[in-house]
Amino acid sequence: QLVESGGGLVQTGGSLRLSCAASGGTFNYYRTGWFRQAPGKEREFVAAISWNGGSTDYADSVKGRFTISRDNPKNTVYLQMNNLKPEDTAVYYCVAGGTSRSPTGYAYWGQGTLVTVSS
Repeated sequence: QLVESGGGLVQTGGSLRLSCAASGGTFNYYRTGWFRQAPGKEREFVAAISWNGGSTDYADSVKGRFTISRDNPKNTVYLQMNNLKPEDTAVYYCVAGGTSRSPTGYAYWGQGTLVTVSS
């Protein structure tokens, strides 16, 4: 089970940190990441991190602004989001168990947390 937290309302240029807490399974051995879905748009890849944190991947739209990290002893993955823009407004989903940027490739999904960036 994956549970996200940390979403909310922030002004343009602000920051938020999302957390994804995992319970059960072998979370620490999974590549873990974040997807987002804005109203009326398809779900899109945001960022991913390897099981040991040694490798990260970012969508071009967030590169340089977002940072993904993980704390395996705490079974938690984080997404630090800086310099937020209105186009970052979306429901953000934590995922685990996949190997690509495709949403269909991930076996485990959280319920989502809403991030709203006001202009």
